Amino acid sequence: MVKGSCLCGSVKYEISGQIGDIVHCHCQTCRKAHGSAFSSVGAVEAKDFSILGADSLKSFESSKGKFRYFCSNCGTQIYAKREKAEHIILRLGSLDSDITSLEKEHIWVSQKASWYNPKLKLPQRKEYE
Repeated sequence: MVKGSCLCGSVKYEISGQIGDIVHCHCQTCRKAHGSAFSSVGAVEAKDFSILGADSLKSFESSKGKFRYFCSNCGTQIYAKREKAEHIILRLGSLDSDITSLEKEHIWVSQKASWYNPKLKLPQRKEYE
């Protein structure tokens, strides 16, 4: 069972099935919703996704028929769902469990942040020093 939650812990979820390949979305809407260079997501069958603490879950229709669900207390993006879709788009930053899904691609790079340069080999640190 894969588990996840928001930053404040008001919204929790469980996934009984698989999480699809990881996609990094650079579209302007994802960048603004997450306040980051891109949003990392994976598809999950809606029937395999269970929300706990739904009282704190709110939604916003960011484009026609696409709803983004987030914690109304801390703002953590949890998932998105298109009308009539049988899967949800899980925001992987909200995971508490490790997963084995693999990165597949970067999409909407035509809208990527001008300051994001994946070609740079920046230092990596275990923690902030």
